[in-house]
Amino acid sequence: MSTTVPSSADSAVPAALQEIIDDFQAMTEPERLELLLEFSRSLPALPARLADHPEMLEQVVECQSPLFLTVEVGDGPEHAVELFFSAPPEAPTTRGFAGVLHEGLNGLSAAEILAVPADVPDRLGLTRAITPLRMRGMSAMLGRIKRKVAEQVDVASADAPAAGLGR
Repeated sequence: MSTTVPSSADSAVPAALQEIIDDFQAMTEPERLELLLEFSRSLPALPARLADHPEMLEQVVECQSPLFLTVEVGDGPEHAVELFFSAPPEAPTTRGFAGVLHEGLNGLSAAEILAVPADVPDRLGLTRAITPLRMRGMSAMLGRIKRKVAEQVDVASADAPAAGLGR
């Protein structure tokens, strides 16, 4: 389990995501944009099982560029979360935001992801360099991830008692 850093009375930023935020905040605005481009280049490609079935991904329509994502929540007690994103190389800002979220959240527990504060995109220090519409796209990505995690955890919790009855 990762360490969390309190960000307010009721939410926490996972250590990996806080490290990314700290990196952005320690830089000048031009350096922040370059770091965002680095995250866009490091966004993992979709595995074949998803790349061959784009219908399994959900579009985040709030993003200016086409961005699709899906979330898989594990069955274990931690409900480890895997994140998958698809965005074209011609959309480096969108890909960069997806890369930040992938690097900062992938593999964490559902509870850790659900506790991430909604203002994380603003904490990167890009609000002057990136248009508000693009910033809203990153906020929408985070919101979509949290919604999909919550839905899958609710389904897993509802199925758990029924699964135990047959034993």
